[in-house]
Amino acid sequence: MGLAVAEEARRIFELQAAYKWEVKASTLERRKETLRRLRAVIVTRASDIQAALTEDLVKPAGESASEVESVVRAIDEALENLSGWAQPVLLQPSPGFEGTEPAIVYEGRGVCLIFGPWNLPFQLLFEPLVPALAAGNTAILKPNEVTPTVARVSADIVRAVFDERDVAIFVGGIEVANILLELPVDHIFFTGSPAVGKIVMAAAANHLATVTLELGGKCPAIVDGTHDLAESARLVAFGRHLNGGQVCLAPDHVWVLEEVKDLFLQHYNAWIDEHLYRDGQLDPGAVSHIVDERNLQRVLSYIEDARERAATIVRGGDRSSVAADLIEPTIIIDPPLDSQVMTQEIFGPVLPVQTFTEVSEVIDYVRRGQKPLAMYVYSDDSDFIDSILQGTSSGGATINGFATHIGESQLPFGGVNHSGMGRYHGIHGFREFSNERSIVRHVTPQATPRRS
Repeated sequence: MGLAVAEEARRIFELQAAYKWEVKASTLERRKETLRRLRAVIVTRASDIQAALTEDLVKPAGESASEVESVVRAIDEALENLSGWAQPVLLQPSPGFEGTEPAIVYEGRGVCLIFGPWNLPFQLLFEPLVPALAAGNTAILKPNEVTPTVARVSADIVRAVFDERDVAIFVGGIEVANILLELPVDHIFFTGSPAVGKIVMAAAANHLATVTLELGGKCPAIVDGTHDLAESARLVAFGRHLNGGQVCLAPDHVWVLEEVKDLFLQHYNAWIDEHLYRDGQLDPGAVSHIVDERNLQRVLSYIEDARERAATIVRGGDRSSVAADLIEPTIIIDPPLDSQVMTQEIFGPVLPVQTFTEVSEVIDYVRRGQKPLAMYVYSDDSDFIDSILQGTSSGGATINGFATHIGESQLPFGGVNHSGMGRYHGIHGFREFSNERSIVRHVTPQATPRRS
C-alpha cells in the first residue's frame, strides 16, 4: 500500500507542479467560478456533512451546522472581496528613486499541502482551501484519519468539484501523511498539535517550503470580578464545553480573584446544569462526545493525576454513566501548577480553577509557559486589562467575550511561537497563501521629437 500511495502522491504532485503556472496566471473570474462550484456542492451535501460529523463526533446539530456555515461564509467573503484583495499595491517612490514605479503584486505560492485536524474536521480542512484557491494555488488535502466518515465525505466533495490538477485529496493515516510530507510542495498549512507541528516544520525545511502552523496551547481565562460574574461564567462555560471541550481556542483554565471564586463557580455550575443536563443526568445529545478511547483515557489520566496530587475536584472527575465516550463536566480547584491539567492542553470538558490576589501572579504564570493561542480577560478595569495584555503575549485576545477575535474576519487569526505561526481569515488568508512580490518599473522618459 505504501508504495502505491507514494507513487500516486508523486504523480499528483508532478501534475500540479506543472499546472500551477497556469493557475497562477488564472483570471479572478476563473477563481471565483471555482469557489462558486465548491460552494454549490457543499450546500447540496450539507446534510451528508452533518451526518458524518454526528457519526464521528456525535456533535449536536447546531455545532455540525456551524462547521458547514463557516466554510460557506468564508467562500462568500472571498467572492465579495477577491477583486480588491488581488489588486497590486502601488507605492510612491522614495527619495532618490524618482522615475520608478514600485508595487507589491500578490501571486500564488504554487502547490499547497493542507492538513486538517479531527476536532473541526470539515471546517478546518476547507476553510484554508478557500484562500488557497482565491490566491491562485493548487492544493493537496489530507483530512484527519481520526474522523473517517468526514474524511470520506470530504473526498467525495473534492472529487466532485475539482480536477486533480487543481485540488486532490488523500485519505489515510499517519503513513499517508508522512508520504505527503516528503513532497517538495511550495507551502504547507497544518492545523493540529504543537508536537506534530514540529514534525511538519522539520519536513518543510527539507524543501524550504513556507508553512502556516495553526496549533494550540493552554488558553487562560482571567476573571477579576469587576465584569458581570454571571456573564463571565457563562462565556467561560460555553467556551470550555464547545465541541466537548475539544477546541484549541477553549478556555483551558481559569484564574479567578480569590474573593469571587465561589460566586463564579456558582454561576458556572448553573450554566452546566441548565445547558448540558436533563433530569439530573448529563444529556448525551447536548454535547460533542470525546472523539475516541485514546483521547478519553488521556483526559481521564489528567484528572487522576490531579486527584493523586491532592487537588480538590468539586464536580465530575470520571467517565459519564450515560455514555461510554463522555466525561462528566469536571471542575478542579487549585491543581499544582506542574500537574498535567496545568501543563498539558486538556482538550476535554475539564476546567482547572486557580485563584489569585494580585494580577502579577497570573502574569508570572503565563510568562513561564508557552505563548497561548488565545487569552480571555473578564474585567471592566482598564488598568487590569492593560497590565495583562502588556505583560503577556498570545496569538489573539478577547475581552469580556469568547473567541470574538476569530469571528471578526478583518482580524488576522493565528498563534505565536508554540501556538503557531502565520495568519489567515479574510484578506489575511489570501496574503498567507500568496507571495508578496516586489516589482519596480523604471519609467522611460518620453522621447523628444526630432526637429525636421
